[in-house]
Amino acid sequence: MQIYSKFRYLCNSIFAKMNREDFPILNQQINNRPLVYLDNAATTQRPTCVINSLSEYYNTINSNIHRGVHHLSQLATSKFEKSREAVRAFINAKSSHEIVFTRGTTDSINLISASYGKRFISSGDEIIISEMEHHANIVPWQFVCEERGAKLKVIPIDDFGVLDLEAFRQLISPKTKMVAVAHVSNTLGTINPIKEIISIAHQFDVPVMIDGAQAISHETVDVQVLDCDFYCFSGHKMYAPMGVGVLYGKEKWLEAMPPYQGGGEMIKKVTFEHTTYNELPFKFEAGTPSVADVLGLKVAIDYINSIGKPAIAAHENELLAYATSEMLKIDGVRVIGTAPHKSAILSFLLDGLHPYDVGVILDQLGIAVRTGHHCTMPLMDRFGIPGTVRASFAMYNTIEEVDRLVEAVRKAKMMLS
Repeated sequence: MQIYSKFRYLCNSIFAKMNREDFPILNQQINNRPLVYLDNAATTQRPTCVINSLSEYYNTINSNIHRGVHHLSQLATSKFEKSREAVRAFINAKSSHEIVFTRGTTDSINLISASYGKRFISSGDEIIISEMEHHANIVPWQFVCEERGAKLKVIPIDDFGVLDLEAFRQLISPKTKMVAVAHVSNTLGTINPIKEIISIAHQFDVPVMIDGAQAISHETVDVQVLDCDFYCFSGHKMYAPMGVGVLYGKEKWLEAMPPYQGGGEMIKKVTFEHTTYNELPFKFEAGTPSVADVLGLKVAIDYINSIGKPAIAAHENELLAYATSEMLKIDGVRVIGTAPHKSAILSFLLDGLHPYDVGVILDQLGIAVRTGHHCTMPLMDRFGIPGTVRASFAMYNTIEEVDRLVEAVRKAKMMLS
C-alpha cells in the first residue's frame, strides 16, 4: 500500500473510532464476534446524546404541547418549536412554517400524494416517478392515479443505475402534474441530478417532490438552492429517533393543499356546520405529535452539525471506494449500481448464490447487512435479479470493518459454492 493510501487509511480509522465512542450499541458481540453494523440505509444507530434526550424529556418535561398554559406544557412547546427551527436551518428552508412534522418519509409522501392529489390531480393527468424509487414513492402515487383517473409514468435508468434525463424530457408534458423522485437510491446508491430534474420540471410549471430519506445524513441539502417544491426525510436515517419525519413544502403549495387528517391542533374553530383550519404548519399536524422524538431530532441535527456534513461525506466516500475496490477482487462478485456519483451504499451479488443465503452467513460472522429487494421490486425486475446484499456505511464505520466484510464474503462464497 502506498504511503498516501496508508495515511488515508489511518485518518479514516481515527475519524470513525472517535465517533464510535458516542454509539453504545456498537460495543457488543454478535455470535461471539464484534458487531459490524452495515445496515445504515435501513436505519442508523443513535448517539448517546440522542438517547439521553428521550429520557430527559420523559423525566423532566413530559407534557402535551401548544394548548397548555402550565409550565411543563409551555416548556415542551418551546423546545418543540425550537426543533422546527433547527430543521428549517438544517435544510435552509425560507420559513419554519414550511416544516411539517410527520412520522417519517413514508408518512410525508402519503400526506403529499393524498392532499396534493385531492386538490390538483384529475382524470387524464400524469405523475412522473423513476425506475429506482422505493415502494414508498410508488404506491402512494398509484393510489392517487387509481382514485383520480391519472396515469403514472416512469423515468428509465441505464445499466449503471443512472436516470435517463433525455427520456425524462420526453415524458414531461402539459398533462404532468407532479414529478416525484429520490435524491439518492436506497438500493443503488445513485445520487440523482435533482437540481437539473427540478429545473426541467419547472420549465413546465410542474412541482417536484424529492424523497430525501437516503440523502439527508450524507448530502448537504439546501431546499432554496435546489428550488424543490417538497422534500421528505426521516429522523431514524440521520441518527435521530424512530417515529419522526419531516415534510418540507413551499408555502404556496402547503397553503393551497387541504388538510391530510382531521382532529386536534389542525383547527382554528369547529362548529357542527363548519370547521376553519389552522395556519401553517399546524394545518397538517393533527393530534398529539411524538414530542420526545421531535426533540431528539434536534439533538441529532446538532450532533451532525458538530462533526460537519463535508467531513462525514468524505469519510463515507472513502469507505465506499475502498469497499467497492476490495469487493471486486473477489471472483463472481457483481456490483449492482455503478453510477459515477454514488452515496455510501454498496449492493452486490455472488454468482449463483441467493442474497439471503449470503446474508445469513455474514450474520453468523457478526456482520449486519440487508438482503432482499429493499422495497424496490420494480428495480430488481429491471436488473433481472431476486435482490441484492446491501452494505451501507455511516460515520462510525471503519476500514477494518470493510476488511471484515470482504473476508466474510470470501468465506460465504467458499461455504455456499
